[in-house]
Amino acid sequence: MPSVITVTTDDLALSLEEQVTRTSAALDAHGHLVALASPDPNDPARRRLHTVRSALEADRLAIVPLGLPPLACTLLAEQLRQLAGTDIGPGVLAGAARLLSYYLYSGALLGSVAKLDRVPVGVGTHMKSLVPGRNFAVIAHPEPYLGAAEIDQVPPGPGYLTQLAVAGKGVDPGWVTGTLAGAWRTRHLREVPLPPDSARWWGTSKLVEFTAYIADVGMLYQLVTSVRRDTCTWCGLEVIGDQCLFCATRLGGRAAPAKHAAAPTAGRAVETPRRPQLEPHKR
Repeated sequence: MPSVITVTTDDLALSLEEQVTRTSAALDAHGHLVALASPDPNDPARRRLHTVRSALEADRLAIVPLGLPPLACTLLAEQLRQLAGTDIGPGVLAGAARLLSYYLYSGALLGSVAKLDRVPVGVGTHMKSLVPGRNFAVIAHPEPYLGAAEIDQVPPGPGYLTQLAVAGKGVDPGWVTGTLAGAWRTRHLREVPLPPDSARWWGTSKLVEFTAYIADVGMLYQLVTSVRRDTCTWCGLEVIGDQCLFCATRLGGRAAPAKHAAAPTAGRAVETPRRPQLEPHKR
């Protein structure tokens, strides 16, 4: 059964040796590991993870870059851990991270947008944020949105049934738990701890982060298993999408047999697949 983790700046508090040891133990226990990381190649936590992967020479560690807010990333990891308990294999599970991210609506209620750089912020909004007592509703995923947190002003939400996870401090969460939850027809409110990277990600420590997500594992399973699957031409894992996230092989042609597939019929030449060469920091 594969395991799923989120990579945060807290991982940098561990020595490289300790992190290599922990990752090796996780691979021994679970077989495969899916890590959700920042999309920025220069992010220190992501670079550390690539270093660990290279040190272990571990093709069983998939690093999936996602530009989600911290709470959404945490909930996505939770969804994937639930799916890891089904018959979904590691290659499909890694690809499911990108697929299921489209079904997350994530944002925050902020007391200030002065240091916000995740969505476009106009000069007028910057000036308004200097007025005490004003709160701003921000959606970072799937589409950027920024507006005043008013009773009659609510950003567009999901068109399907979701639960709403809420985390934060320093700002009255009433607009989120009342106005937003009602407009988005949330089935259940769930209070969760604020992720360690949230204040840095949103540019302020006074915030209430929220994410609407699908909590029904049966629905998640249907979404993932309804997508076409292919077999990786290098490592033989069953995958979804155009790339195996464990060995980085692209499946553009989708014609060559997998490494462990049956031998081709006589008279039909099949080119031996070449393993992709990763950049040094991605090994």
